[in-house]
Amino acid sequence: MKNGPWRLRLLVAGSMIITAILFLWIQQSPNDMTLRQKVLKAIYPALMWVTGIGKKSAVHEHRSSRLAPVSFYSLQAVSIQGEAIDWGSLRGKKVLLVNTASDCGYTAQYAALQELQDRFPERLVIIGFPANDFKQQEQGDNASIAAFCQRNYGVRFKLTQKTSVVPGGLQHPVYRWLTDPAQNGWNTKAPAWNFSKYLVDEEGRLTHYFEPSVSPLSDVVMGALQ
Repeated sequence: MKNGPWRLRLLVAGSMIITAILFLWIQQSPNDMTLRQKVLKAIYPALMWVTGIGKKSAVHEHRSSRLAPVSFYSLQAVSIQGEAIDWGSLRGKKVLLVNTASDCGYTAQYAALQELQDRFPERLVIIGFPANDFKQQEQGDNASIAAFCQRNYGVRFKLTQKTSVVPGGLQHPVYRWLTDPAQNGWNTKAPAWNFSKYLVDEEGRLTHYFEPSVSPLSDVVMGALQ
């Protein structure tokens, strides 16, 4: 019992230190971020640690020599600038497709995704699909999304126009392919949340699904890219 007051004091002191660090982080964040976005960016490392605990099913992998029933290269998408993405140019490269959002606890993965793209500029193409499917965490229009990503996270990898990625009538055709085994050959897993990731190999085969808790710079992602 004698240690009780000291433990309480340590807990209070620790909370005060964490609050101070969080406040300083927020103050130093870009001014065009909302308070929510600054807080989410500050707590991102802790979120990744917490959500990664005990996640044995965070990665789904399928290796096969068979091509997908529907060619990945027959798909189409429009960039956030309004231009058609040359889908045929993806042949011979790995492609990582990610549904993104600006007001999510995982939004700081934008920076990690750009770092990943910079590490493999010749053999990897990352394509982000901004979507408002989870808790209204992407309410901006295409112009504001593009500006936010570039100013705050230095995003230069491809982004599509804002869309929907969950199953339903509004689901983007690329995500219909990613989640329909009749098209991709095996996977039924839809995005669990913002920043779910799908990896397609150099011949257009879907090989991996990574949940949001898997960092783009994690060993498991790096291993899949080798």
